[in-house]
Amino acid sequence: MSAFVFALGMTLMHFLWQGLLLGCATAAALTLLRNSRAEYRYLVACSAMLACLCWPALELWQRLASDATTAGTSFNGLPWAPSSFDEEDGWFKLRDSLRGIVGLWALCAAALALRMVAGLMWIDRFSRAHSTCERHDQLRWETDLARLAQRFGITREVRLRVVDTLKSPITAGWWRPVVLVPASLVGGMPPQLLEALLAHEMAHIKRHDYLINLLQNVIETLLFYHPAVWWISSRIRIERELIADDVAARQLGEPRRLALALSELERLQFSNHQLVQAANGGNLMMRIQHLLRPAPQAMNWKAAVAMLGMALACLSIYTEATAADKSASGKKPAVVNFASCAKPQYPEAAVKETRTGTVQLGFLIGMNGKVKTSKVEHSSGHTDLDEASRTAIEKCTFKPATKAGKAVESWTQMQYSWVLE
Repeated sequence: MSAFVFALGMTLMHFLWQGLLLGCATAAALTLLRNSRAEYRYLVACSAMLACLCWPALELWQRLASDATTAGTSFNGLPWAPSSFDEEDGWFKLRDSLRGIVGLWALCAAALALRMVAGLMWIDRFSRAHSTCERHDQLRWETDLARLAQRFGITREVRLRVVDTLKSPITAGWWRPVVLVPASLVGGMPPQLLEALLAHEMAHIKRHDYLINLLQNVIETLLFYHPAVWWISSRIRIERELIADDVAARQLGEPRRLALALSELERLQFSNHQLVQAANGGNLMMRIQHLLRPAPQAMNWKAAVAMLGMALACLSIYTEATAADKSASGKKPAVVNFASCAKPQYPEAAVKETRTGTVQLGFLIGMNGKVKTSKVEHSSGHTDLDEASRTAIEKCTFKPATKAGKAVESWTQMQYSWVLE
């Protein structure tokens, strides 16, 4: 298994507790801001959604960029005895699990990505197609839309397309925005109410909500397996609709007209759920109440109990993920195979002069377990003793250091004491 697959698998697993933590913090913040302006709640939810992307991305980058070398291990003397190289069963089980997790994640993310691309292609096809309404009606609504865009301070051209198969208005695009309107809505709703709905779409274009919604869909695609991501994303869409309603109502000067238009949508049973990446969402009745008579919201203690349960689950998952990370991703140092080593021979001159001492050596162990180079890190005080130690121990073979189950080069230290008996 490659280091990237391992790092990605551990990152996805750690996001289980990270996402729960972000979800709990977001829920607490939104609860405190429940009677504040929708803009504040929107900012909190967007920040949480961005954190859901940045936190695992930063962790993945740190895992991939971490040092590939393993810290050396000192040995006090050399007990010239064999050492076994038993593998850890737990590591192999975790490695296989991570490979399966990453494979399943990639498959599901690819399917969701294809779904998102299909939605974008759907928008592009209808934005390029000719409107299905009569020519004079098309010109009329294009003129009204241009007038609304001017009132909102939008300098770019805003296109309008009337589509038969559409069930609710959709705003798409940023550089070349287009408003897709259902043909049944054009013929079945009073013009002044449809104008109010178009003002709502102008608010989305003014605020560049299409881009934010597109980023949301990307994050939902990558982190689809975490319910906290979907919940935060739904709160973003709810608050975004309330903000667009407020902006449109201020420009129209008639909150009641926009409320009537939303009521008409409710009566006609138009759906807000579309395959495409539209800037829609939110509950119509809640939006109507927000426009006409916003009421203070009381604290929901049942939600607080649920948040406490989520916090406990977050702590449990964090403990499990951290334990697995420490056992699996920790660097394992090189281990000498003492059976392969030859005991250093005492130099004859040193024996005659009764020279003793302790030398500390450093060895660079290759991925094949062989010594690539060596150096004397702390001399015994006698050159011949140092060289005799280094020459003999260089012939030892090692079990190479590993990182994420993959053999890596590493420096290790060994110490040998020369004593005359």
